[in-house]
This record gives sequence, C-alpha cells and structure tokens, in this order.
Amino acid sequence: MPKHKPNTIWIDADACPKAVKELIFKVSRRLNISVILVANSYQIIPQSNLIKLTIVDKGFDAADQHIIDLVEIHDIVITADIPLAAKILKKKAKAINPRGEIYNENNIGSILSMRNFMKEFYDAGSIMGGPPAFGPRDMKQFADSLNKLLS
Repeated sequence: MPKHKPNTIWIDADACPKAVKELIFKVSRRLNISVILVANSYQIIPQSNLIKLTIVDKGFDAADQHIIDLVEIHDIVITADIPLAAKILKKKAKAINPRGEIYNENNIGSILSMRNFMKEFYDAGSIMGGPPAFGPRDMKQFADSLNKLLS
C-alpha cells in the first residue's frame, strides 16, 4: 500500500512535551509539512509560514473537538489523549502519542479499555501520580515512530 505524505501534523499541544514539539518543528522545515498546534493557552512557536498556533476555548475537550473537526485523511495527530486518538483513526488519519506509541485499528480498542480500567483506580484513589517523567528513551521512541509514519 503506498504511503501518503500528510498535509498536516496536528499537535494536541497543552500536554505535549517541549522536546517533542521542537522535533516536529524540525521535521516540518525538513519535509515542508505544515504543523498546527491546538491549545487552550498561548505557546511560543517558531516564526514560520508552516507552523501555526490555534487557541481554543478552555472548555472541556475544546482542543480535541477542533482537531477532530479539521483533521483530514493521512494527517498525523500527536496526542496522549486516547479517546481523541480513537476518533482520529475513524477519520483515517494517523495518531501517535508523545512517547512514540502509534495508535492503529488493531491496538486502539485494547488501549482504550485499559485506559478506562485504570481510570477507575485513579478515580477511586487507589493509584496516585501519573506516568513516569518524559525522558531521552521516550524522545528516541517518538522520533523513530514519527519517522516510520512519515516514510
């Protein structure tokens, strides 16, 4: 199956690590792909006609809904939001989390189930804290996975 170059790389930007955004900005320049960051608040972005920041209302899931409404087939969305990733896949776009996990039709169901299962423990107070700190291994995994989606 031939690969298609994405028109746009979307970043669910509020929770995306700075190092991931910086890597995407470099990829954008190198491959001439536009990048749209969607956030609830202002973010510093490079001066470039390829990179745009869209600020949405602070309402629940406003950024997610904006991305879902505008994402197109073959676009890539960077998000740690699993329900958003599931909706992105339904639109035939690609989704990857900032730690490099590529979401696809084969794994999204089980990832979503595990998220919902774990959420019950968090909500009940049985589990405290979040994921481990983002580190160099995560960055390498993200770069490798993004490369795979782009090649």
